[in-house]
Amino acid sequence: MRRFVQPGERILLKPNILTGALPERAVTTHPVILGTLGGLLREAGAVVTFGDSAGIVNSREAAASCGLLAAGERMGLAFEDFDRGGGRLLARFPVVRSVLDYDGISSLPKMKTHQLTRLSGAVKNLFGCIPGKLKPMRHLRHPDLLDFSRMLAELHLYLKPRLHVLDAVTVMEGNGPRNGDPRALGALLLSADPVAADATFCRLVDLDPEHVPTCTEGARAGLGSWQAGEIELQEGIPADFFLPDFRVTRHRVTRDGLLKYYPRIRHLLFAHPVIEPALCRRCGDCVRVCPVPDKAVRFEERRAPPVFDYRRCIRCWCCQESCPHRAIRS
Repeated sequence: MRRFVQPGERILLKPNILTGALPERAVTTHPVILGTLGGLLREAGAVVTFGDSAGIVNSREAAASCGLLAAGERMGLAFEDFDRGGGRLLARFPVVRSVLDYDGISSLPKMKTHQLTRLSGAVKNLFGCIPGKLKPMRHLRHPDLLDFSRMLAELHLYLKPRLHVLDAVTVMEGNGPRNGDPRALGALLLSADPVAADATFCRLVDLDPEHVPTCTEGARAGLGSWQAGEIELQEGIPADFFLPDFRVTRHRVTRDGLLKYYPRIRHLLFAHPVIEPALCRRCGDCVRVCPVPDKAVRFEERRAPPVFDYRRCIRCWCCQESCPHRAIRS
């Protein structure tokens, strides 16, 4: 730990606290990993705090429900309530004010699928440093997937996290980052390079890192490297750590280009959110989080599920991520 922290430094641990789901659902960083890393950093002399902006629900309540709050308290880690932190402009990023008060950041992402970026991993995890209510505006400003991924890489370059500990013990496949299916992998990946860490996970699940925009755009921004020849593995990877049948979007990413001016064609060619009527409970969470000013998803009849207007939809997948009933898929 002395490679990443000096005695007396104030360190922020940034886990993934999307919702209050139980650890076995593989939605959030496992409490054992938070507690263990926090303990190691404290032994190295650091003053350690943890926090995240859940965005969908109250962050403190979510941290309590998923076990992270108790794990932090057991190890003497204070909780930083990002919901109360407001926003402070860092270059062009409105990050939580308190994030900038720390000497360093260590990131603890949960490895899982994501309908927008393919994977939610090390590069994606710092998005939680932006206050929850302001996250949808980032999607509105960067509707193109490659531009959005470049924005995530630039956020890393500004915040400069020191260490990434990827929770890949139980991962999520399928309809992530909230409503997918848990899958045992049994791995922890530690790196100072978030792109290399994400790319190594890609190779464990037989996914080409070149098809993951956070890897490619992260490399272009100078954040790290996804090329196998440029990544040094400190230990060999056991053969049973591979999941070649892992369910994730695998095709190459392309820019929308001129297709953004032809929404009907764009809708036919690219994946888009779909509501399963039998699962929808008409809670309206998807409507509330939609960042499009005129709403790309809205109620036409209150007794029926919401309806998408794909001419307006920017395919940010905020609706799918916010759905608590597994009712929205691609």
